[in-house]
Amino acid sequence: MALIALIVYLVWALLAFGLRSWVQWRRTGDAGFRGAGLARGSLQWWARILFAAALAAGVAGPIAGLAGVPPLPGTDRPLVQAAGTVLALAGVAATLAAQTSMGASWRIGVAESETTALVTTGAFALARNPIFTAMVATAAGLTAMVPNAISLAALLLAVVSIEVQVRAVEEPYLLRVHGPAYRRYAARVGRFLPGIGRLPYDARTW
Repeated sequence: MALIALIVYLVWALLAFGLRSWVQWRRTGDAGFRGAGLARGSLQWWARILFAAALAAGVAGPIAGLAGVPPLPGTDRPLVQAAGTVLALAGVAATLAAQTSMGASWRIGVAESETTALVTTGAFALARNPIFTAMVATAAGLTAMVPNAISLAALLLAVVSIEVQVRAVEEPYLLRVHGPAYRRYAARVGRFLPGIGRLPYDARTW
């Protein structure tokens, strides 16, 4: 199972980052990466560091499993691993679908001086951050496939880094750039899951 998890992870990383960046570059002349030269110690800098650590731990978990690192007690069950495989594969597919929904607005990171269209259709009609939701689902599935301490650490790092990026970096940016339009959108669509994490909206203040 560890070998399958490693293959799923590598395919996910290749498609979600490599292929998507290439498609973006072919369509727009811009690979979509933002955040070069981040201020050391800034929230976006920390989010980037934590996410990089999550990616490293994500590939290390299956490798550790192949090397014989044992699973956490009580987790090495065929049903858990099968469910994890289904969840990981669904997460890979959902990641690609959500990225496609963004179209030309797809970015990795935030550039404060840049304004892109506010995407509210497709996967973004269900949740404001469907790409991150799909990534966490993929990480959770991989953790269930290879349930050792390193895989669990990867999942926790992914969740923490995404929470910091969304709540402290992206949402404030979108509110500054799109103002009432984003506030209205956020009032009806959940942050990561439908209906959960909606922001309050008062038309009198916008």
